[in-house]
Amino acid sequence: WKARQTDTGRETHGQHRTMKYLAAYMLLSLGGNEAPTKEDVTTLLSGSGIEVEAKELDFMFTKIEGKTVKELIAEGKSRLVSIGGGGGGAAAGGAGGAGGAGAAEEEKKEEEEEEEVDV
Repeated sequence: WKARQTDTGRETHGQHRTMKYLAAYMLLSLGGNEAPTKEDVTTLLSGSGIEVEAKELDFMFTKIEGKTVKELIAEGKSRLVSIGGGGGGAAAGGAGGAGGAGAAEEEKKEEEEEEEVDV
């Protein structure tokens, strides 16, 4: 996808400018519409206050023509793998683990006291 010059002089790539259209298409698909049309995407976006540019919408539809949603997802996953990802989530702090152990010990003591009373 080639970069384009915008009104502000900044370059943007076609794939970034059409992402909102693809996201709307996927939402419609997840909602049960197996083959969303340009009109469906336009209605969804316009109803959300998002301006739709016909040229960009047409561009996105030419890129996905003949592909199923499953194929688009698989294609997207392979691209994500090729660019890599960020690190994992933050590790849990040590104090949090100790608090849970103390609560478990206290609960165990209460159970032992209840057993003694029942005997």
